[in-house]
Amino acid sequence: MISVGDQFPAFSLQNQDGETMTNADFAGAPALFYFYPKDDTSGCTTEACGFRDAFPRFEGVRVAGISPDSAKSHRKFADKYSLPFTLLADEGHKLAEACGVWVEKEMYGKKYMGVQRASFLVDAGGKVTKVWPKVTPAGHADEVLAAVAASARK
Repeated sequence: MISVGDQFPAFSLQNQDGETMTNADFAGAPALFYFYPKDDTSGCTTEACGFRDAFPRFEGVRVAGISPDSAKSHRKFADKYSLPFTLLADEGHKLAEACGVWVEKEMYGKKYMGVQRASFLVDAGGKVTKVWPKVTPAGHADEVLAAVAASARK
């Protein structure tokens, strides 16, 4: 998994509107990249709605949720829950792999590959300043806001 001090990996992914976005679209301001397994599932919805509800307090911080779902799936998810931030479609899970969050998981004794729920706070120059390697969906937005406030005080 990438660490504090690393450059966030280069990417080119479609957002929920089918527009291609790259690192350059997030340069010049802090950004939060949060990885989640699947649109419109209970934990992922809890996490996304937490960011939605806290979004006005993310002044100057760009927020992007990333999962292997398609841009079309992201559009439905964003519309259903009125998500005001970017969702990026990492369908080939290349960015998840580059960040070290494409991992072996297990459910009901069956092993499979999937996204580990994790978040990365990145500075205006693209350097990782904080990592949450294993996220609990409820309350995560508040954890991120506390870290943003702490870094602003430095």
